[in-house]
Amino acid sequence: MAVYAGKVVIVTGASQGIGKALSLALAPQRPRLVLAARDTEALARVARDCEALGAEALVVGCDVSDEAACRALAAAAATRFQAIDVLVNNAGMGMLARFEDVTDLSQYERLMRVNYLGSVYPTFYALPHLKRSRGQIVAISSLAGLTGVPYRSAYCATKHAQMGFFDSLRIELRQSGVSVSVIAPYFVQSEIRRRSPGPDGRTVPASPLKEGELMSAEECARLIVGAMEKRKRILVMTLKGKLGRWAGLAFPSLVDHLAAEAVRKGR
Repeated sequence: MAVYAGKVVIVTGASQGIGKALSLALAPQRPRLVLAARDTEALARVARDCEALGAEALVVGCDVSDEAACRALAAAAATRFQAIDVLVNNAGMGMLARFEDVTDLSQYERLMRVNYLGSVYPTFYALPHLKRSRGQIVAISSLAGLTGVPYRSAYCATKHAQMGFFDSLRIELRQSGVSVSVIAPYFVQSEIRRRSPGPDGRTVPASPLKEGELMSAEECARLIVGAMEKRKRILVMTLKGKLGRWAGLAFPSLVDHLAAEAVRKGR
């Protein structure tokens, strides 16, 4: 059974990485996809690929850090399709820097606007529609929302905020029929690190991780679709991630050491 056949699904950050892979993974179920990102040319290519797989697709240019743009995104989806059934808050950006080396603190505000408020704004404007459809909110977060990761303090802070927001919202919506799922991938092959700013705000020239050994965006998308179909509360990907989550409660110093080693080894 195609769970999302005919459903209106908004995916932010759909032009690349996990957002693109997720849109393509959902497309064979024949949903009505609303693909949002700043790069409308890339979105148009994703839309064509999704339509070739059976989906209907609407492209909406949207900077999720802009509240007005997020209001317009929800309005465009509702106007075109008369409903919103699923909102996937996927858009995000990273940052790679040792805190004491940072020379441009405005990057911390920028990340908070994109990764945290960039989930709050779309959720606020889609929520009335989601309550009518008894729909779903999906937040693509990170294991960095559950634990600290060295050289990623800005990113971790935004993902902790995102986790807290959606955990709180889930409780508020418990009688509404709207489910809230939080997805916590481990490191995934994605453009987010290759385009991450460094200490001075300029893009880091190359990812420090061994990209070839990381989970593919396509595999990540497959796992996300499975969690969405079951309306899971939280999906922690990989055994390492699951063990680390619980070990952090009993052996926090060990987890700190393992996190530092994982970054040092690039995996």
